[in-house]
Formats: sequence, C-alpha cells, structure tokens
Amino acid sequence: MAFNVTSNFAGKAAGFYISAALKQATSLDFLTVMENVKFKSNIQRMAGSSVVRDASCDFTDHGTLALTEKVLEPKNLQINLDLCKKTLLTSWEALEMRAGAGAMPPVSFEDYVISYMGEIIAQATENSIWGGTAATNGEFEGFNSAAGLLLPGQDATVIQSAASGAYTAGNIIANLQTLTADMAANISPVLRKEDLYIYMNAKTYAFYISAVSTLGYVNAYNMNGDYEPVFEGYKIAVCPGMVDNQVVAAEKSNLFFGTDLLSDHTRIQLMDMSLLDGSDNVRVVARYSGAVQSGVGADIVRQS
Repeated sequence: MAFNVTSNFAGKAAGFYISAALKQATSLDFLTVMENVKFKSNIQRMAGSSVVRDASCDFTDHGTLALTEKVLEPKNLQINLDLCKKTLLTSWEALEMRAGAGAMPPVSFEDYVISYMGEIIAQATENSIWGGTAATNGEFEGFNSAAGLLLPGQDATVIQSAASGAYTAGNIIANLQTLTADMAANISPVLRKEDLYIYMNAKTYAFYISAVSTLGYVNAYNMNGDYEPVFEGYKIAVCPGMVDNQVVAAEKSNLFFGTDLLSDHTRIQLMDMSLLDGSDNVRVVARYSGAVQSGVGADIVRQS
C-alpha cells in the first residue's frame, strides 16, 4: 500500500494537538492549567488575617495582607522519532476497516501517528508532574521528586506529615487519618474548599479500597461510574504519576501546570522519509513545554 504523510503544524495549529495530548495526563484534571506561559509566569496568591473589624467613625489600619509570589517557568521539551510505516500499518488498517452502522469514521494515518505520539507525551507529562527531575533529560521538576517543589528543601512552608512506613492495605487508613489530623491542625481555613483533594497514586488507592472492603463498606468497592472516591469527606484524586508512599492534600487552585500552546516553538512535524531517502520511515518531531509550581505552601500537606 503506497501513501505519503508529510505535515507541519506550528504555533496555534500545533497547540491544538499538543493540548489534546497533554490532557490525556490524568493529573491535569486536578491541577490549574495555564496554557499560554510564554517564558515564565508569576503565580500570586493573597492571604489576609484580622482584616475585618467592627465599624467605627475613624480610619484605623489593622490586619495584614500578605502576597506570596512564585515563578512558573516551563521547560522546553521535544520528541524525535523514526517510525517504520510497517510497524503501525497493521493496527491502523484494523481501525480503517471497522464494521457496522455505528462505526466511527476512518482515521487517517496522519492522525493515527499523532495520537501514538500523544500517548507518549501524556505519559511523560504525568510522570514529570509528580516525580520528574529537571536535571534528567526529558523531564521537568515535579512536586514530589528527590528535590521536588513540595519538599522541605524547596518550600519550608509546606506542612510535612509523617507516615508510619511504606503504605500497605493494613496501614493506609491509619496513615490517611494522620494526614487528615495534620490537615485539621494546619490548614483548617481551606478544609471545606470545593477543590480540595487528597492526591495519591493508583497503588495507594488500591490499598485504600482493599482496606475499606475488608471493613465491609460494600458501596466503596462495588462502585459504578458515578462513584467519587472520598476519605472522611475529602475527595481523592487518583494520579498515576504520583510517587509511591506519598500523598498530598491541596487545592486544585493551588497546584499549577504551565505550558505554551501558542508559541512558535510549539510544533508537530510528520516527515515521510520515502520522499527524501527512499526508506519506509515516518520521522516524527514534537516540541512543547511544561512545568509545575505550587501557590501557597502553607496550605498544602504532604505525607511521606
């Protein structure tokens, strides 16, 4: 079967595809996404205390209003791949020949290759969000890596909660109760915010489900698509890229992911090498950016 595939998307056009790829990263459903960070962006959060007082006829300055500011600076990343058409052709043809009146329209080989690359971008982004290390090629600094943004060495204001040990089905309930006790003691002003989550990975969540099923909570493990996981009233965000034996309690509006979908640097190129060197390869190039940052560290509890 002879066909050619050569495309070049840049800036806004590429941003459409990159955005679709990034949104496959599960954690982005639970972070505040900033899509047009050109170089760097200042994240400002304001907190006040004792600002409201009883009314009087005189002007009396009282209370404090503190402005915290952190920098979100996306790191430029790229993908360079040589893919043999034969490698992808079988699965693509299977999609092309879907039968039945309700079958989806055929997918072009071009779109199929882009979706293949999108899965790579999504997985890499998911892993970097929590465990990435900026010094490692192809990663940006994550929240919970060895030098992560939520660790004491990077942000001493983040509340550190001590786990009893590596998480298991036998100790996960007690460890989460330690977490929620530390939340109540340290971040009480945000406890009932609608976007407050306990972030954990799928392994830790599996321990939690096993523990509650052992306790006989049928509704917790015989769940349907409408089930929203919670612990003691706090919503749980299951993030595949989260580091093992760590959980984080934070507001979605206090954890940020930044990228630039409109920059000329953002691009996707598909080059059919048969037109250049006679090979049966498709060369795939993608350039995009990504980074994470927190807002107010004192409103975050991290357990490890």
